[in-house]
Amino acid sequence: MSDKVSNPTSTPTHTPASNAGSDAAGNSASNSASTAPYELVIGLEVHVQLATQSKLFCRCSTRFGAEPNTQTCPVCIGLPGALPVMNREAYQLALRTALALHCEIPAFTKWDRKNYYYPDLPKGYQISQFDLPMSRNGWLEIRDPKGEFAPKRVRITRAHLEEDAGKSMHDEVAGRADSRIDLNRTGTPLLEIVSEPDLRSPREAKAYLTELRLLLVYLGVSDCNMQEGSLRVDANVNLHIATPEGTIATPIVEVKNVNSFRAVERALAFEAERQYEAWLETGQRKGDVPKQTRGWDDQRQITYGQRHKEESSDYRYFPDPDLAPVTITVEQVERIRAGLGELPAATRTRLESDYQLPAYDADVIVNQESAFVAYYLAVADGCGDGKQAANWLTQEVLRLMNERNWTIGQFPVPASGLVELLAAVKSGKAPATRAKELFGAMVDGSLALDAAMERLGIAAVSSSEIESLCRQLLADNPRIVADVKSGKAQAAASLIGQAKKRNPNVNPNDVRATCLKLIEQM
Repeated sequence: MSDKVSNPTSTPTHTPASNAGSDAAGNSASNSASTAPYELVIGLEVHVQLATQSKLFCRCSTRFGAEPNTQTCPVCIGLPGALPVMNREAYQLALRTALALHCEIPAFTKWDRKNYYYPDLPKGYQISQFDLPMSRNGWLEIRDPKGEFAPKRVRITRAHLEEDAGKSMHDEVAGRADSRIDLNRTGTPLLEIVSEPDLRSPREAKAYLTELRLLLVYLGVSDCNMQEGSLRVDANVNLHIATPEGTIATPIVEVKNVNSFRAVERALAFEAERQYEAWLETGQRKGDVPKQTRGWDDQRQITYGQRHKEESSDYRYFPDPDLAPVTITVEQVERIRAGLGELPAATRTRLESDYQLPAYDADVIVNQESAFVAYYLAVADGCGDGKQAANWLTQEVLRLMNERNWTIGQFPVPASGLVELLAAVKSGKAPATRAKELFGAMVDGSLALDAAMERLGIAAVSSSEIESLCRQLLADNPRIVADVKSGKAQAAASLIGQAKKRNPNVNPNDVRATCLKLIEQM
């Protein structure tokens, strides 16, 4: 938990929601500009479990789902005489993340003990970083492809390494209210990413978390699975209220126990309303009440008081005497920076500029896994039409992936197969009206295009066959020919329906064009 929360002031823009638990209220608190004289100020602390096989200071496994207290050792449970040794991979993953967040990387960083007592913290302290974190002063750009808020850079105060605590399991269902402790998570490597209070609405907060998660997954530093505790969010929130005497800031509240990005949005909307109503009732001034930590009850859609919010002095930080400081050279930093590859924001920009995609399409594609972007690029380059490729991927491919719970790596039609289908439609080899049916057959049977066409009885129709068919149609429909000659070109539409009945493989556009050409020659 970070202890730095500043309170910048700016022009009031937001109002409290009438019912923050509802979607309407969430949208109101996120986006509505009205006359209520306050501004919502939000800073986020994100704890990310790094994708290492072992813990931060010992060799115990970080595998999720093991029997309680089976992944522990004298180091992570703090037995006397056990000494920690830093996991180098955890530091390198943290460094990749910090560089992707444009952070400054100091040449020297150290470890500190953060002292507090809780049943799931067996040592009585947590190894963390205080005054000399491994990175600081970065930023992450967020934007809304729907244009509901302007793009902005959210400043990153710091990103630092620390070990996780254990897990308390409260058995309230059985009626005994027993609590048990699982220390498997104790010592798991976390990267805490602390933002400045630059966010001004629940929607911006959700966009920040979505973009941050996407970046972390692209980098391969974490799976960011919130259900397994790989990504956890604490939100610091207060209001700046305009009064005749000047701007008054309500006490900062840290909201915890938020288990989804949508829940973060709802919790912030509720908390904005709650703080404003509390201020209206009491007329409180900053300092009249202490900072507070509140939990989020997702079932009741409310926050509830837990305890007073601690300050850094409460934790009695001091340097850990058992761990050596970490040093790094400029050359090492640049080597890791060079290996980051293209990050999501840059990919988005490239799709918009080089492939002429709308911001929304680019966002949908990039917000999948990096392999999905590679699949798109292969299809777009192969068919020569970025928008057509985007339409197929964001509609047909994503629909099937969601229905069948596939990743793009499991998708049975390779990018080259989709390119072949699009080329066949363009050339007339496959009818456009049956393209989706063909694609479905390719997916269901893991078939190449020709095999799918054979299974569906689809055969290419030559231009001479189309011309012969059209001559028969014109001979059988003299009235339609007369209507077209008199200027009613739309009358030819019925000829297309007849053509499809005689040969379902014909291309309707080819039939129409051929019929009109033959009528013109009569």
